[in-house]
Amino acid sequence: MASPYPAAPKASTSRKIRSGIELRDYRDANGKTLPQDGEKNVLITSALPYVNNQPHLGNIIGSTLSADVFARYSRQRNQRTLYICGTDEYGTTTEVMAAKEGLSPQALCDKYHRLHADSYEWFEIGFDHFGRTTTPKQTEICQDIFLKLYQNGWFEEHENQQLYCEKDKRFLADRYVEGTCPKCHYDGARGDQCEHCSVTYESPLELVNPRCSACGSTPAARQTAHLHLKLAELQPQIEEFVRRSSTEGTWSSNGKAFTDGWLRGGLQSRGMTRDLEWGVPLPKELGSKWEGKVMYVWFDAPIGYPSITANYTDEWKRWWRNPENVKLYQFMGKDNVPFHAVLFPGYLIGSGDNWTMLDSISTTEYLQYEGTKFSKSKNVGVFGQNARETGVPASVWRYYLLQNRPESNDSEFTWDDFVAKANAELLNNLGNFVNRIIKFAIAKYDSEIPDPKNGEFDYATQAYEWAAEDRAFVDDVNKLLASYIDQLDHQKIRAALSTLMHITARGNQYIQDNRLDNALLESNPSRAAEVVLVALNLIYLVAALTHPFMPSTSDSILSQLDAVPRSIPDAFSLDLWPGHRLGAAQHLFSRIDPKMVPVWRAQYGGAAAAKAGSGDGKDDKAPLSKRQQEKLKKAAQKAAAEAEAARPRTDEERVLEEQIKQQGDKIRQLKSGAAQPVPATEGAEVKSVEDEVATLKALKEELAALSKSLADVQL
Repeated sequence: MASPYPAAPKASTSRKIRSGIELRDYRDANGKTLPQDGEKNVLITSALPYVNNQPHLGNIIGSTLSADVFARYSRQRNQRTLYICGTDEYGTTTEVMAAKEGLSPQALCDKYHRLHADSYEWFEIGFDHFGRTTTPKQTEICQDIFLKLYQNGWFEEHENQQLYCEKDKRFLADRYVEGTCPKCHYDGARGDQCEHCSVTYESPLELVNPRCSACGSTPAARQTAHLHLKLAELQPQIEEFVRRSSTEGTWSSNGKAFTDGWLRGGLQSRGMTRDLEWGVPLPKELGSKWEGKVMYVWFDAPIGYPSITANYTDEWKRWWRNPENVKLYQFMGKDNVPFHAVLFPGYLIGSGDNWTMLDSISTTEYLQYEGTKFSKSKNVGVFGQNARETGVPASVWRYYLLQNRPESNDSEFTWDDFVAKANAELLNNLGNFVNRIIKFAIAKYDSEIPDPKNGEFDYATQAYEWAAEDRAFVDDVNKLLASYIDQLDHQKIRAALSTLMHITARGNQYIQDNRLDNALLESNPSRAAEVVLVALNLIYLVAALTHPFMPSTSDSILSQLDAVPRSIPDAFSLDLWPGHRLGAAQHLFSRIDPKMVPVWRAQYGGAAAAKAGSGDGKDDKAPLSKRQQEKLKKAAQKAAAEAEAARPRTDEERVLEEQIKQQGDKIRQLKSGAAQPVPATEGAEVKSVEDEVATLKALKEELAALSKSLADVQL
């Protein structure tokens, strides 16, 4: 499992770092993180991925990756944090998929649990524990809640009309039924929910032209007994919970809208049992009448959060029965909102126990792929380990998905945009800032942070007074830092990432404004040392701010600085002091060749995406036209060119650019006859125009090679 903590460098005696900024590790002697009364304790969950398929990019950004960013941020703020997730494994869909693959339901769950865990590991998603719902703890906790709901009078018995497949000789649970949605007329809606318009059904009988998803035959309605939860009677308590939670916590606008829509329509009694084999059995205390029935998958699924925590620690109730000291943050796609914001709270309220309840909910819209929807069956989109196959590091994938996170509207993944932003924003902004300062300090100060005060200032005991010319810069950094903290405190993940990039861009501007080069080093060595000192400390801050979004990139920066993982502060200060020795230079990012775009598009469904969107599915968007694709490509090329033009130059680049300018002027004068060829040195042969052009070409090649090395060797 990917570590949820930054990688600490080896012990060193040459570090000079302010004490008290270190990142705290709250794990006990058993390696478990437990809440502490009177402190801020943060409990985080992301929607449990279902095991019938591998996750695609939209699944990853919609829940697990978004939650990982917030969990890492919370730890960087030195808060006790637990991030729990796992695979949702019971229910009809597992039975259907297992039958298709010729496996038992348990074998299918084992297979896809490993695939999910492997995918999240590669994406550097650092769960404290990644579990599953097919465990004895899940059965124990589900049955306890179910029995208490029954004993508290929240269940009523219904004789239901349920679809029965004569061919398969069984009652059909919701997901064994497909048909036409009565609301949007999408033909392919499941028996409990339409994936196209997100409407949910009380019964599969609401579908038009229902059919058995296993054999395709038309089922008939039969009577069967089930237990229904009295949601209408629970609604006042659920509404009070929603009012209080959405007022005191942070609810995304779409999460609040979906919840309010459910409540506004009035809750109805909802069946919580199913005629199925693969599920959590009902408590034996209910009597023999209910033997053979299992719990509704959306009853047991959210209870997976506490049961997975119980498999992490026997002291799980300190997290889940402790609302006075624990804040619960949940991350999911918008289609999961009602089950987490209405049903799950209803179960916990009805049980009568003192549960930790939802405080903040962060939900996303959908991520589209190249003008259409992800589809494993059509080979459209990036699934599972496909991202690894490209050779592009996980940090770049994380950056692009988070920068493109569909927070309030659907967003779209395109290969052109992916490559353009990786090169223009990561390589030329963040990478360039870290690269040029660390290289300069290694080359000019023998890898040691310089002292602008020449030993006359005690950094450990005295407050450093910013130079007058640095105060505006420090004020800008502090304003941006305050925005970053406020944005992540409220789960505004995309905005916080943008703010991080503004901080690194401000660092680049600072270096450019101070013209840090050999000339400054020679003319004003104390000022050059001060600029390097300030810039290296900003890089140390950036390492902490980068960790939630790109953990391995943050680890690389810490390694180069030879600095310990640090917390995110409220204000920018000098925490790395003169005399601190830097580590060795490493790569942060490498340029992605845009020529790979058509290769990846073909490999991961670009052509198939266009075909899939050509009208064979009512839910597909129209594919991008050639004109739209060309427009996107030109925009990406323009963005890359602008970023390259705006990139601050090193003194070596500026010297070469000036030589190229002078050489070009010389050639133009020679061609116009305004100047005569002259020997390059005394006694040398006279150079022709062709010779001067060759010299110009060599200078340009030297500049191109230098610029490429700065792009490829991002430290």
